[in-house]
Amino acid sequence: MSGHSHAANIAVKKAKTDAIKGRIFTKVGREIAVAAKNNPDPTTNSKLADAIAKAKSVNMPNDNIKRCIAKASGELSGNNYEELTYEGYGPSGSAVIIKTLTDNKNRTVDYVRTVMRKHGGSLGNAGCVSFTFNTVGLIVVERTPDLTEDTVMEYALDAGADDVISLDDAFEIHTAPSEFSAVRKYLEDKGLNFFEAEVTMLPQNKITLSGEELKKFERLIDGLEELDDVQDVYHNVDLPEEEEE
Repeated sequence: MSGHSHAANIAVKKAKTDAIKGRIFTKVGREIAVAAKNNPDPTTNSKLADAIAKAKSVNMPNDNIKRCIAKASGELSGNNYEELTYEGYGPSGSAVIIKTLTDNKNRTVDYVRTVMRKHGGSLGNAGCVSFTFNTVGLIVVERTPDLTEDTVMEYALDAGADDVISLDDAFEIHTAPSEFSAVRKYLEDKGLNFFEAEVTMLPQNKITLSGEELKKFERLIDGLEELDDVQDVYHNVDLPEEEEE
């Protein structure tokens, strides 16, 4: 009986993982298509090159990437997608920033506001929490037996990065947003593998939630990330590592 239960848990977890992966591919694919709309050549379009690097870091297949670029001249040619950012508060005054890509501003703000209210949050005015975050270029490089910290440090500094943080299974490289494309390309040309590569927002300080407040917050983030128009959600909560089944 326990074996069957364990198998069922694995199946549920895999289905959830597949669904999350599908959503990620859809969102990253939209970023690629929008970036490629006016110039489908990543060698002369740094925004597209960055979007492709982000797609590769989440293991998006090359065929998917090519289809997204092809869509830019077809499906998206008549759509005017707008990048909009919303800020607000989650449970216990936690800070939340929601980046969206939408062709219907009214629909998007209604959906975001509804999810925030449903899970104990509220939208605020522009700038209400973003001052507590730093916008940085983040590149997470896979740690391998033949890649030393000294080598990564040397590459990163030569490329113009600001900082390198050594982790158990990776190296985290921070750059100024304006330097991200150049640093990413330099490290890519050196043959480094990325777990993550994007311009992101990091909180200056994190808070810890527990019990029902933590559960409410996790439901809030899940609800926002499930919205089609939402591309990224940033927050200042120190979430516990998800346990393996």
